[in-house]
Formats: sequence, structure tokens, C-alpha cells
Amino acid sequence: MTDREPPRVVLLNGPPGIGKTTLARRYVLDRPLALALDIDTLRRGLGRWEEHQEAAGQLARALALAMIRTHLAAGHDVVVPQYVARTEFLDALAAAADAGGARFVEVYLTDAREAALERFAARAGDEAAAQHHAEAVRTLGGPAELAAMVDRIEAVRRRRPRGITVPTRAGAIEEAYRSLLAALEAASLRP
Repeated sequence: MTDREPPRVVLLNGPPGIGKTTLARRYVLDRPLALALDIDTLRRGLGRWEEHQEAAGQLARALALAMIRTHLAAGHDVVVPQYVARTEFLDALAAAADAGGARFVEVYLTDAREAALERFAARAGDEAAAQHHAEAVRTLGGPAELAAMVDRIEAVRRRRPRGITVPTRAGAIEEAYRSLLAALEAASLRP
């Protein structure tokens, strides 16, 4: 028998540009064989996904759940950097974690509403994020829809009492990462 903690599925939820992918990448750097599972990358890997956005999104989520189950069976953490406003998918992630003997930790990355909108807009000038930003603007429908997304995720966060809130600030990656680790540690102490 080992003293090793069971693996966990960590959902990093929040609006576009809040730091989900950056923190997921940072998390797996410290954990050998942990998986940063980007559902948007899975979706973009599907042929002609933009013409079939709803079906592509459903298929990408199903693929992600299968990957999570496989990775948990190997005993490793999975961190999912994804905007999720549909509680059915939050429940599906929790069920996949439970089935794999893992702990599900729902983390909401936040910033002030205007700051979150500014962070998203700033991605347009970031070479590494420019393609993803342009795709998000195209598929979301522009700034008004992004503002609605920020409001929707905030409403979901308020309805999910077991969710953990981790404030983030633009450019403060290590600070956010330390806050995330502290939040995960506190979550591991909860029943």
C-alpha cells in the first residue's frame, strides 16, 4: 500500500484570457506525467469543426472524458483549463473523477470584470495567443458575447458552493500559481 494521494482532476474554469492554460501548463511542470488536457485543442483537431461547432464541442468533451478516465487509471492528475458554463459537463467531470478514484476540484480563476475583459483584448497582440484569440472572437461573436461569458461564469461560480475561487492578475503567473496550490491543498483537507 502506498501513502501517495489519489490523483485529482482539476478544472481551471474562467473566462478567456484569465490564465487557465498558462496555469495548467505550470501545474504539469511540477508533476511528472500529469496531463494538461485542453479541450479546445481536441475540438480544433476535428475536421471542419467550425462548420459543426455544437457537434464538435460535444465530441471534444466526450473525448476529454475518455482521456481523463484513461489517465486516472494510470494514477496521474489531469488538469483541464476550460471555460465551462454548462453544469452538466461539470457533473460529468466530477463523475469521471469519482469513477477513477480521484478527487474533483473545481477552480474558478477570477479578476475584476473590466480587468478580465481587458486581459482578453490584450491577447490579440500576443503572438503566442493571437490565433486562439482570433478564433475566439470569430466563434464567440465579439466583445458583447465575451462580456456575457464573464457574467455567465460568475453566475455558475456562485451556484457551485464546492468550487474554489482563485483571484488572478495580469502578468502575475507565479502569484496565481502559489494561490492555486494553496487552494488545492485546502481542498484536499475537506471531506
